Amino acid sequence: MSNVVIIPTYNELENIGRMVEKVFSLDMPFDLLVIDDGSPDGTGNKVKELMAEHPNRLHLIERKGKLGLGTAYITGFKWCLEKGYDYICEMDCDFSHNPEDLLRLQKACSEGGADLSVGSRYVNHMVNVVNWPMGRVLLSYFASMYVRFITRMRVMDTTAGFVCYKRKVLEKINLDKIKFKGYAFQIEMKFTAIKFGFELVEVPIIFTDRTAGESKMNKGIIREAFIGVMQLKFNSFFKNWK
Repeated sequence: MSNVVIIPTYNELENIGRMVEKVFSLDMPFDLLVIDDGSPDGTGNKVKELMAEHPNRLHLIERKGKLGLGTAYITGFKWCLEKGYDYICEMDCDFSHNPEDLLRLQKACSEGGADLSVGSRYVNHMVNVVNWPMGRVLLSYFASMYVRFITRMRVMDTTAGFVCYKRKVLEKINLDKIKFKGYAFQIEMKFTAIKFGFELVEVPIIFTDRTAGESKMNKGIIREAFIGVMQLKFNSFFKNWK
């Protein structure tokens, strides 16, 4: 039973070293795949240095320029499937996701019957977010409400980017047909998995805003998510989900 974590990076030099060491210190073994989009701050070079210390466990795919979160994960998913991993996780590099929670997400799939598990900030209508300004909290919470209203998904944290997949989920989804690049990508993956009949379980986490590096959020990402949800729902009526 093999586990891997995919972490996309862009200018995460302040975080990547600590993140690598933390993931490799967990009680459950996880390999780590970093997808770096040509970080000017040398994140990719730092990963290469660390690869010498962690042969066969730390891996790097370098891309030229910022190509989007969604395409980074799709690249990573395909690589992980090719390598034969059983449980494929995704998370941020900025410690907003606690690496310790990887164990709970993996166990929700390996022992708890889930096909994919989501580290959720909003389970049971609680908002488990630390260091976010109130405006950001409200934007995220009501964005998930909007997504639930349009898609009818019974998922509280629809935009969450802390996820563990069983490989059969990613094998079933046509990854080349996933179109969104920002937060809408996270929505599209959950929606698609649910439409195919996979069991999604939300695992409560505490989300802590980054203390180092810069946020990747921008208006274009928000716009893509808002419009993309309606496109996603409309297009779903014309697909065969068997």
